[in-house]
Amino acid sequence: MKNKSKKLSVAILDDYQNVSHEFAEWDKISEKIELDVFKNYIGQEENLSDVLLKYDILCLMRERTPLTENLINKLPNLKLVITSGMWNASIDTNALKERNIVYCGTDTIIHSTAELAWALIMNSWRGLQTEIENMKNGKWQTTIGRSLKGNILGIFGLGKQGKQVANFAKAFGMRVIAWSHNLSEEECKKINIEYVESLDLFKMSDILTIHTRLSDRTKGYIDKDKLKLMKKKSVIVNTSRGPIINEQDLINALNDGTISCAALDVYDQEPLPKDHILRQTKNTILTPHIGYVSSEAYEKFFNGYLLAIQGFLNNSPINQIK
Repeated sequence: MKNKSKKLSVAILDDYQNVSHEFAEWDKISEKIELDVFKNYIGQEENLSDVLLKYDILCLMRERTPLTENLINKLPNLKLVITSGMWNASIDTNALKERNIVYCGTDTIIHSTAELAWALIMNSWRGLQTEIENMKNGKWQTTIGRSLKGNILGIFGLGKQGKQVANFAKAFGMRVIAWSHNLSEEECKKINIEYVESLDLFKMSDILTIHTRLSDRTKGYIDKDKLKLMKKKSVIVNTSRGPIINEQDLINALNDGTISCAALDVYDQEPLPKDHILRQTKNTILTPHIGYVSSEAYEKFFNGYLLAIQGFLNNSPINQIK
């Protein structure tokens, strides 16, 4: 009787909506893997190392669970790591290389985050959240919204998502300005967007939307001094990464009326604790990091996990990240 080869243990982490089996046909490789899906956030690193000890393959949803050097070195069986998308700042890639662990990504889409950013811009500027809540409480016309046309949208980070949001703004008749550490005036001219200097971005913007990556340069870049430059009527929208804004400085600015509203999809700590002060801070619109959460994106992510595992099993990794 032939000995069957040992199945590889696969873990999908942080499938909050529990939909991994809806978006990929895992039966195709069921004879070669044993699949476990973790719906809830596992939590601290010490818990992770115990829970993940047996797994050969980890499938990570964005940056929900960091994969640090310390954690990687506590997982002796780990052979393959797959992230949704092709970039994940919470994975220590050097530690993967040291262990010769294969690191792959998946296809992705960018427009869903840009669409959410625009929804937050519309919501915050027109006061929709207040009116929706008041309608449910039997009230009628309690606020006065503001028109976007003629106002200034400032974009911090003019990559693919920033450019999409700029196009939305132009369609609504807004003046669009932009700045980031690597942005040039020449690049802005090519796409008919006005380049401004760093401090002018904060001084001039009626609405400031963040689309830059989190890095050593951008972490905490928007602090109390930058917020004080902004107009009192201004709104700040963040669908990029929470730590780009100094969280306590933002809370103070909202409480003392330095700015009028913050619409946030990202936070320093995720999931955001139930008792976090931001949940009670006035003049906020909060969503639970859903910029990339769409059926179209999830289909690419979960199918991408499946394809990456198939490639690994066939000794031909796809979408490998070096």
